[in-house]
Amino acid sequence: MPYRTAVTALIITYNERENIERCLASVAFASEIIVVDSYSTDGTYEYLLRQPQVKVIQHPFQNFTAQKNFALRHANNDWVLFIDADEVVGDSLKAEILGTLSAAPADVDAYWFYRDFMFGERPLRFSGWQTDKNIRLFRRSGAKYSESRLVHERLEVKGKTGALKARLTHYCYKNFKDYRRKMLMYGRLKAAEAFRSEKRFSWALQLLKPAWKFGYNYLVRLGFLDGINGITICYLGALEDVERYRYLRRLEREARRAERTWVKPVPRALEIYKAGEASSAA
Repeated sequence: MPYRTAVTALIITYNERENIERCLASVAFASEIIVVDSYSTDGTYEYLLRQPQVKVIQHPFQNFTAQKNFALRHANNDWVLFIDADEVVGDSLKAEILGTLSAAPADVDAYWFYRDFMFGERPLRFSGWQTDKNIRLFRRSGAKYSESRLVHERLEVKGKTGALKARLTHYCYKNFKDYRRKMLMYGRLKAAEAFRSEKRFSWALQLLKPAWKFGYNYLVRLGFLDGINGITICYLGALEDVERYRYLRRLEREARRAERTWVKPVPRALEIYKAGEASSAA
């Protein structure tokens, strides 16, 4: 079937062998598929090499923003569809993407996607995820990822944005151990981001922010309606903030120690972060 609009599907991976096959099948309609892999050790890279429709590039992981901007530079089409390896484009969303791009207004540079969060194979209806959305489809010429963030990256869009009705399926929660690892990693990246911006550790935030986040998502955002799954997700979401402030305090301690040994504090602290955490990112 001929493509109505040239679009490049972009994916970044690290140890996504369990998810990547399903993800690639869902974006097979794209005229170009590029995967940037940060040296996976579970067979992801070898699997990708066997896919004739996929261009795979290995590139060291520094942070999510840098990795995504690197991927963008390799796309040959102006329109790109950037999805995570644990996301799936369903048939209705595929049809809406192609239909939208075939008649996209010249002043619209990006489109928001709403997402369905999957707890294993079951959808999570509440717990703060009911209005979750991200920009996934955009023009390279009209947008780029802001370098001010290391995680939960923000896309800076020049023109107008639209939103699609069909939803992207996000298979984010595989099991407790895997999701906990993700939340700890995100917390450490947020801490490094805060340290770089010269934000300081606060005992008040360390104690209050996680409790507030759990209470907000579980009560206000109706997490209790998701049953035990809601408790689990709200707890792990709060754990991200616990780790964020714990790690920020560690970075500050390392910076003070570095000052006493005449080493510049910021590079030293970020060096610790990069060496200890970024290599295990997924």
